[in-house]
Amino acid sequence: MSKGPISQFIEKYYLHFNSATVVDAAKAYEQQLQNGAKMMVTLAGAMSTAEIGKIFAEMIRQDKVQIISCTGANLEEDIMNLVAHSHYERVPNYRDLTPQQEWDLLERGLNRVTDTCIPEHEAFRRLQKHIYKIWKDADDKGERFLPHEFMYKMLLSGVLEEYYEIDLKDSWMYAAAEKNLPIIVPGWEDSTMGNIFASYVIKGELKASTMKSGIEYMTFLADWYSKNSSNGVGFFQIGGGIAGDFPICVVPMLYQDMEMHDVPFWSYFCQISDSTTSYGSYSGAVPNEKITWGKLDINTPKFVIESDATIVAPLIFAYLLDL
Repeated sequence: MSKGPISQFIEKYYLHFNSATVVDAAKAYEQQLQNGAKMMVTLAGAMSTAEIGKIFAEMIRQDKVQIISCTGANLEEDIMNLVAHSHYERVPNYRDLTPQQEWDLLERGLNRVTDTCIPEHEAFRRLQKHIYKIWKDADDKGERFLPHEFMYKMLLSGVLEEYYEIDLKDSWMYAAAEKNLPIIVPGWEDSTMGNIFASYVIKGELKASTMKSGIEYMTFLADWYSKNSSNGVGFFQIGGGIAGDFPICVVPMLYQDMEMHDVPFWSYFCQISDSTTSYGSYSGAVPNEKITWGKLDINTPKFVIESDATIVAPLIFAYLLDL
């Protein structure tokens, strides 16, 4: 299939500096897939609230991504957008808000993420009653699942259908659920649903063990990587933080701690981030530093795009989708 106008535009005009890296990274990503490699995409920041699902869902449907690592916030906020989109409020002048105006938003039940306010009642609470029933059912049966598996159960059960407020094809979580795509959610407890689950544990209504742990996510990933890395696995990182730091460590863990010396390094690495390297900024660690940690090989294609992921990621995905 020939490339569409968006792809042709960036190839023609994105020729130097960060823009050139956008094109190089997109072409190298495409080459990875053509070589039979699989690709992990990691989502940090507020990408779900930025509605990355409008294009990322199609990436999933077209098998351009085989595994995802994301924060607990990104896991849940795509579903929140699915069921409460009309109640969201955009605040374009968010940089000018006073503390009193921020407090007024809180009192209206609006939790702000940069320029977008998530409605607590329509988003958090609408999901809470349904996910609690699924948690409780597993708890009563003595069953245990990973956080994303519970979310998949909720989406595929159909209990949310009456609330849908966007086109279902724009939900990346629904696309992932349909494919039962593996998702890694390190630090899930640091999310609204994680906090809600903890509250039920404190109240004695659920057992903490009903939710599988981060260690079990690492063992899940170790098994997946071992079975899927024969032709390589690429690493496409949006933002920094735990969504990227946690899964990239599976390679040195298998090689050094499990002593599996035939485990291949990540076969591709790209990070979109505006975090600059400093003494206190590990998230800004450059790819070459990862060589010293046994994560990337000397010859691994490496790209750093120092820009806003809400601008850059859709362009790269558009290139991969021939748009």
